[in-house]
Amino acid sequence: MSSELENLTTSIDEVAQFFDVTVTDTPLPVDEREALKAKPKFGTVFSDHMARMTWREDEGWDGRRVEKYGPIALDPAAAVFHYGQEIFEGLKAYRHADGSVWSFRPEENAKRYIRSARRLALPELSVGDFLGSVAALVRADVEWIPTGEEAALYLRPFMIATEAFLGVRPAREVEHLVIASPVGPYFSGGVHPVNIWISQDYARASRGGTGEAKCGGNYAASLLPQITAAKDGFDQVCFLDGQVDPAIEELGGMNVFFVKHNGDVVTPALSGSILHGVTRSSILQLIKERNVNVSEEHISLASLKAMLESGEIAEAFACGTAAVITPIGRLADHDFDVTINGGEPGKFTMDVREELTDIQNGRRPDRHGWLTRLA
Repeated sequence: MSSELENLTTSIDEVAQFFDVTVTDTPLPVDEREALKAKPKFGTVFSDHMARMTWREDEGWDGRRVEKYGPIALDPAAAVFHYGQEIFEGLKAYRHADGSVWSFRPEENAKRYIRSARRLALPELSVGDFLGSVAALVRADVEWIPTGEEAALYLRPFMIATEAFLGVRPAREVEHLVIASPVGPYFSGGVHPVNIWISQDYARASRGGTGEAKCGGNYAASLLPQITAAKDGFDQVCFLDGQVDPAIEELGGMNVFFVKHNGDVVTPALSGSILHGVTRSSILQLIKERNVNVSEEHISLASLKAMLESGEIAEAFACGTAAVITPIGRLADHDFDVTINGGEPGKFTMDVREELTDIQNGRRPDRHGWLTRLA
């Protein structure tokens, strides 16, 4: 079966059929489920099932299944606890007006999952198996998908090293799982600009490290700076590359863009320590199609400060799967504190956000073939 699946890439129906589905004997009552879907909170409520696969060094990937959502039994010596050998992804399933269910560029998440696995010395999961596990779970829990403006089923694939062994080497037993959580609009009161602190005291990642992999260690490294910044009234932290002449990289969980008064747009170039954002690459494509000059550059902190203080920057925004596009209303560090666009969402920012969310939710034509039907 493994060799048969290796050649499958985007044929969801073909792969999903290989997942054995065991329906839970304790589904959440319909009225409780519908109440939770009506007011979903990000990442706090989960659907009835989870998709799962097991890898062993001498057998490869096997055990494709969908089973009851619940705790995972792990040995205290499991490698994930001691050496952080794990990766994850984040994507959404959207219910369109006709009732069909779609995901946005899931094959790109699958490819990034492979790159992350390679960096963390974990076994690579084929694109087909990634898509199949996502589709199998969505089909089992399709009634968990909420409806409404920017509502979706958030999907969290992750891979953990489960072998009980304290030696420092790659684990020989690994689990891949997918769980799902109904979510509503990221901004409950409407989209609003966030205040960003640029940290010169902490780094999220370094060149040659795990910065471009989607692994928990990168996010753990961002938490203390975020706590510190929050005490001073900041919503998020923007990290630098840790070099002598520091350059802008990304927020703890989002890429960043700057819009100039002359219409040009610039974003930090991928450097080996910046996440390859699926939303980021999609935005780059949409901006180019507007005949706007958009570039990926090394943006030093000094040059950013000069552009902010001269008023060259008209708008700024961050982007990622959860919030899609988030306007930035204020940027500050120890040496400067600048309000952007009067602290209001910029027109260009909101126009691009509307276009992208319209594509995701089926309100505009999918000219690029970015949508994949799940159910």
